[in-house]
Amino acid sequence: MPSSRDKCPVCGMFVAKYPDFVAEIVFKDGSRAFFDGAKDMLKYYFDLAKYNPSKKASDIESIYVTDYYSMRATDGRKALFVVGSNVYGPMGREFIPFANEEDANEFMRDHAGKTLVRFTDITPEMVKNQD
Repeated sequence: MPSSRDKCPVCGMFVAKYPDFVAEIVFKDGSRAFFDGAKDMLKYYFDLAKYNPSKKASDIESIYVTDYYSMRATDGRKALFVVGSNVYGPMGREFIPFANEEDANEFMRDHAGKTLVRFTDITPEMVKNQD
């Protein structure tokens, strides 16, 4: 969990204020970065050279996102993300994460979600389109 001093390296917001949306990247050296939502985490992930030039994708040990319904940290690489819903995060339009497909499909029905994607299917262009 982020401390009260942890800031999102993408937007500069204090992450602990948004526990419902926290995302995290843990590096093999034990360092970590916290984010105020999956969208900013994805921006960072796709442009490590900009946000953390000393790291490469191969340095990433794990990625965590907060499951929207359970509020528990879940493996970001295995999560499903709803795109285009009427639920907004701290930075506006957001990738809403879920640990299981049943919950993601229920959320899509209840919140006008447009697309359900896996982590491996997300592209930098999709992330840019959420801004």
